[in-house]
Amino acid sequence: MAWRIVHIKEGDILRLRLDNIEIIKMENKLHIPLSDISMIVLEGNRTTVTTKLLSSLSQHNIGLVICDDKYLPVGMYLPYGQYHHNAKRVINQGNWTDNQKAEIWKRVIRQKMDNQISFARYAGVEQERLELMEDLVSNLTVGDKTNREGHVAKVYFDSLYGKSFTRDEDCLTNAAMNFGYAIIRSCMARVVVGSGLITMLGIFHRNEFNSYNLADDLMEPYRPLMDFWINKYVLGDKDYLSYESRQSILSFMHEKITIDDKKMTIDNSMQEFVSSFISSMDNDDPDSILKIELNNFIGEES
Repeated sequence: MAWRIVHIKEGDILRLRLDNIEIIKMENKLHIPLSDISMIVLEGNRTTVTTKLLSSLSQHNIGLVICDDKYLPVGMYLPYGQYHHNAKRVINQGNWTDNQKAEIWKRVIRQKMDNQISFARYAGVEQERLELMEDLVSNLTVGDKTNREGHVAKVYFDSLYGKSFTRDEDCLTNAAMNFGYAIIRSCMARVVVGSGLITMLGIFHRNEFNSYNLADDLMEPYRPLMDFWINKYVLGDKDYLSYESRQSILSFMHEKITIDDKKMTIDNSMQEFVSSFISSMDNDDPDSILKIELNNFIGEES
């Protein structure tokens, strides 16, 4: 099973060498088996990638993420049509009803909000604000028509970073979250595509200009896990997102979490989560979706 996320800061040429990726930088060559790789993250402006390698990345269901000059992921190259029953799965996806989507979204977004509360409690947020978030979650409706998610997020970020904090602010916290969320999104998109689903057809996100609506839906429970990781390992003395910090964020995907009494990496848990999501939708059983719980991540990580 693929387990590596390869982070290439600067490379001259990336090409296929037998069943390996060959990374050439000046006089140095490095070979990594494609079967070991789940994703490649590229930084820098001088790297050449061969079309033969891109073809093999698709065949091995390997995602390729490209970062801008600020080291933030801005593009993805994903496999196309590699799932063995791709057409059947897409037809089923297109037949999911609005009611099914609303019911499963309630479960998905409930996981995110529960994890936000768990992290806020771990971070020492005062009990009054924890209770406010819990009260908001208790009023969650099918499809979250009253936007409990947005209200909880407001209390959550205010409680952690102060009432003056906004997600548009130019600061290390936002830079780290933007990078971390983009990595989660990329990994989730790779799993969604590898499972034969269309990323554009979401259950809640329906932006006509967004090619990754479904990935944005299913990554939601993982966001607070990344918040925990960033808070513990990235935020500190530096006021910028260093190379070491970006490496630490990437390592998050290899950390262990317990799901249904089984230990697995975050990356592998996404595959299990998406599989349970598909099953719950196809069988019209929203309660059967796996639960991604922050406490089961903190317990493994600590």
